[in-house]
Parts: sequence; structure tokens; C-alpha cells
Amino acid sequence: MKNFADASFEPEIIEAMTVALDQAIESLPEPVTSSHINQLAEAILRTAKSGVRDAATLERLALLELQITPRD
Repeated sequence: MKNFADASFEPEIIEAMTVALDQAIESLPEPVTSSHINQLAEAILRTAKSGVRDAATLERLALLELQITPRD
């Protein structure tokens, strides 16, 4: 996971990020890998750090980013 040491979030934002991650993971088809989860979490952290606070928007953007990320 990338370094987000300088990121700081209010408790309600952390809750929104948690909801977004949980919902995004639930929407993925099996098998869900740790790589998928890490990519979703990074996208959510990056998006929240840019100012997005809505859980549904965080989820949607993370899933879109996962779709367009090239696979190895």
C-alpha cells in the first residue's frame, strides 16, 4: 500500500471510508483478492484526501478505478 502517513481524517470521514470499502468489497465477484482490497482502499484514501466525503461516491470511484487499472 502506498504511504498515506500525512493523511488525517475526522471520525465521520473514517466511517464513510469504511462503509465505502465494505460495500465495494461486497459488490465484487468472487474470488476477491487482497490485491483488489488494497487497490480499493488506496483509491478510497486518495479520493477522501482530495475532499470527497460521501460514502457512495467514494465506493463508486474506487470501483471505477479498479476497473480501469491495468492488470499484470
